[in-house]
Amino acid sequence: MSVTRRGLPGEVMMWVLIFSELAVFGAGLLAFMAMRLTDPAGFAAAQAHLMVGLAGVNTIILVTSGYAAARAVIAQTVTATRLWLALASLLGVVFLILKAVEYSSKSAAGITFETHSFFMFYYLLTGFHAAHVVAGIVILALVGWSAVPRVVQTGAAFWHMVDLVWVLLFPVVYLL
Repeated sequence: MSVTRRGLPGEVMMWVLIFSELAVFGAGLLAFMAMRLTDPAGFAAAQAHLMVGLAGVNTIILVTSGYAAARAVIAQTVTATRLWLALASLLGVVFLILKAVEYSSKSAAGITFETHSFFMFYYLLTGFHAAHVVAGIVILALVGWSAVPRVVQTGAAFWHMVDLVWVLLFPVVYLL
């Protein structure tokens, strides 16, 4: 099931969607950073309530799932493709479970959208990303069903966008 075609993998319309989504996330991150400039002390104090270690583990989980999606693209059999996609999806579910743990911790502490503008951005950016993880899991399941190389490439491209967005969100929201 290896692919030797040159050019963008997958379908062009998926790339239009990917670049559109990257623009939306980019705008959100720019707005977050602009607001941070208006209240650096407040943002730092709010950021101290985040579970950085858990988010770090989630980063490893999501990057590993991206590796599994990449392996699915180059797998030599339909069975191997489906197994790699299932692993990528399973790791996506683990990511969501850990994100739910983090959200419930914030909720238990009374931290909401209204607590501080930092948390408004935190919930919007990470929640929008979590919605993309859910969409990606559905996409990986659908492309695994067909296991057609070009379709698998298209699904993997979306999943890699989800990875990329998290790799940008993690340092900006949790570490800076």
